[in-house]
Amino acid sequence: MRYFPAPLSRDESDALVARERAKIASRGWGLWAVEAVDGGAFIGFIGLAEPSFEAHFTPAVEVGWRLASEFWGKGYATEAARTALTYAFTDLDLAEVVSFTARTNVRSQRVMERLGMVRNPADDFERTTVSDPELRQHVLFRLSRNLWESAVLPGRRRSS
Repeated sequence: MRYFPAPLSRDESDALVARERAKIASRGWGLWAVEAVDGGAFIGFIGLAEPSFEAHFTPAVEVGWRLASEFWGKGYATEAARTALTYAFTDLDLAEVVSFTARTNVRSQRVMERLGMVRNPADDFERTTVSDPELRQHVLFRLSRNLWESAVLPGRRRSS
């Protein structure tokens, strides 16, 4: 939770899990639990969500992740986010997926770049609901289905 205003309390965390379970049950997608490959310990979540605030790019579907810090830099975020993007573009037939983070969260920005997402500085925004000035400024990355397909399916065109 380094790049979030505050860690969630146990009650807030439990409520988040309940909301995500309900979303997955009703629509088939959301933020999915991630387990470590060596032992199955719960290490966080990765998946798709709809931002709950208004901004110039909403409504939208975002790919996002929160992992325990001891699992940063091990490829979990990139691997699972790629799977979420495949689901977004093939199963949900979305035209675009976004991702955003605090400007200071360079690690997550690198994941977005590895996913093939593109940042236009003109899209960056301020999360006015965040009180910490260091965390208020956000960067926005986008990935269109066409760009994703050109990276994932080189030489193949999507049938219409």
